Amino acid sequence: MTEVALGEVGGARPRWHRVVLKLSGEALASSLSDETIDASTVGRLAKEIGAAQSELDIQIAIVVGGGNIWRGTTGAGQGMDRATSDIMGMLGTVINALALQDALEHVGCPTRVLSAIHMAEVCEPYIRRRAIRHLEKGRVVIFAAGMGNPYFTTDTPAALRAAEIEADAILKGTHSGVDGVYSADPRHDASATRYEEIGFLEVVSRDLRVMDHTAVTFCRDNAIPILVFDLMQEGNIRAALVGERIGTLIR
Repeated sequence: MTEVALGEVGGARPRWHRVVLKLSGEALASSLSDETIDASTVGRLAKEIGAAQSELDIQIAIVVGGGNIWRGTTGAGQGMDRATSDIMGMLGTVINALALQDALEHVGCPTRVLSAIHMAEVCEPYIRRRAIRHLEKGRVVIFAAGMGNPYFTTDTPAALRAAEIEADAILKGTHSGVDGVYSADPRHDASATRYEEIGFLEVVSRDLRVMDHTAVTFCRDNAIPILVFDLMQEGNIRAALVGERIGTLIR
């Protein structure tokens, strides 16, 4: 892992050089709208990501979920074949990735969508060396369609892609008002306390469901830290990247 010392470059120097930002599909929607993808919400996120990428001179890859459109477990719970339902969810992530790409390019941020399911008419296939080359050329890379396999949440592909592109960290953005890892769900337990830092093993042993445990274990095995923070608080993406004390660091 390459962790850069803080300094003065436009006010701050990034904590990491290359990161994977994990967004849930629900983060692209809005509680104020019935739309599956809310243009103003996506636009705000794109502005923050684009500004952070250019001002801090960092390499950003994004893995976006598809829960605002379809969840594989939803279909499976209604009697649908689980593999089929998961594939539908993967296609939902491609829709979200294209929406985010459009918003990023509207703010002047060159972006490429790389999909684990080949669909050459709308995006590029995922090729590890191509993804790294795009990052080196200053493009934001959005990984879509998970790993191309059913039975996994998008947390696990985020961990896998982070290892493949040799990212320094994963930034796990939350959207439900929970700003890190807590001892219990703070929405239901007023006594819950937030951890500033916690170990991988402790997250798993305490069954803290902030991220899929398969992904947490994978990150532990590959020494990839995870920063869990409130994505919807304006300015938090930059704050996370420059090392301000927000959220919870898992390592």
